[in-house]
Amino acid sequence: MSRFFDELETRSADQRAADLAEALPRQITRAMALPGYVNAFGDVDPASIASPESLASLPVLRKSELGAAQKANGPLGGFADLKNPNLVHVFQSPGPIYEPGGHTSDWFRFGRVLHAVGIGADDIVQNCFSYHLTPAGMMFESGARAVGAKVLPAGVGQTEMQVRAAADIGTTAYAGTPDYLKIILDKAEEMGEKLAITKATVGGGALFPSLRQEYADRGIKCLQGYGTADLGSIAYESDAMEGMIIDDGVIVEIVTPGTGTPVVPGEVGEVVVTTLNADYPLIRFATGDLSAVLPGQSPCGRTNMRIKGWMGRADQTAKIKGMFVRPEQVAALVAKHDEVTKARVIATRAGEMDVMTVQIESPAGTVDAYGASVADALKLKGQIEIVAPGSLPKDGIVIEDQRKYD
Repeated sequence: MSRFFDELETRSADQRAADLAEALPRQITRAMALPGYVNAFGDVDPASIASPESLASLPVLRKSELGAAQKANGPLGGFADLKNPNLVHVFQSPGPIYEPGGHTSDWFRFGRVLHAVGIGADDIVQNCFSYHLTPAGMMFESGARAVGAKVLPAGVGQTEMQVRAAADIGTTAYAGTPDYLKIILDKAEEMGEKLAITKATVGGGALFPSLRQEYADRGIKCLQGYGTADLGSIAYESDAMEGMIIDDGVIVEIVTPGTGTPVVPGEVGEVVVTTLNADYPLIRFATGDLSAVLPGQSPCGRTNMRIKGWMGRADQTAKIKGMFVRPEQVAALVAKHDEVTKARVIATRAGEMDVMTVQIESPAGTVDAYGASVADALKLKGQIEIVAPGSLPKDGIVIEDQRKYD
């Protein structure tokens, strides 16, 4: 089994930049041919979008916008064309949001996720992701085919039957949520069965270090993948287990929550993804997840950018004094003043009353100078604190709810 899935994983920075300079304008051209992007992109010149940095000039597409577009122009909202013969599935995710699926090899790009954990042609994968409505089951199924592995399409539940099948067939690898593998293994011990599973690729939930160690103690190597129903694979772990390596079929930006503005490298922000999938060209799609870029390259030899993994949700909307305050409103407040570098809303309680404190990074501003802007942008009056530039935490939080609900 080769060390890397393909040559894309070990490209030099110069080669990756040159490849993107060709691929990105083509992808923007494809997007602009779809009705979903007509108003958003206007007269953008695709040739001007030839690097990850240039993407920042385009608007962010949020899931709420995609859902609204699908309701108005279903089922895919004008962001993909079901007449495209490469599209053979339509999936439903909570919302509901509908996503297309294609039949071409490794359409969701999960082959390199499975390859990274060592799954190959000699393996039988017990795929415990759901095959019902949502695309997760098909994502890992296509990834298993891409590495030549056989698949037991197990889905979720019926654990005793899962153990029976795993023992009879001799499955050697697991794909599913992190905790369900433990349920299968514990049930196998209860039934007196010894399973042959030695590799696991997991997603859809947190893999806590203690659980990973328990699997290791049972002789199972377990690595995580990170993806979404809309985008397919976004990033994955390798043997190095130092962050998650960005998939070579996407471009990832980390932006200030509620905006499309990239953060300083290393700072926590929202994960925004552009796919190079010709059948479903999502451009600057906001995942709602928080992460941060890790400096340098992975010791495993893969050269693409790394992120720290999932670090929480970017949707920090809070209801204060009966009004919703959203990250994009905080971003609008910052945009009103050139000298303001950052702002943070803190929700607390005083007695039985909500209190909103707005911390504003400004070198010389006064409380009086920002009162009207706070009321206009946030639709609420609050206490204002002026803090020195660079003093607010770089943790991706723009709305901090300190109220206790228990």
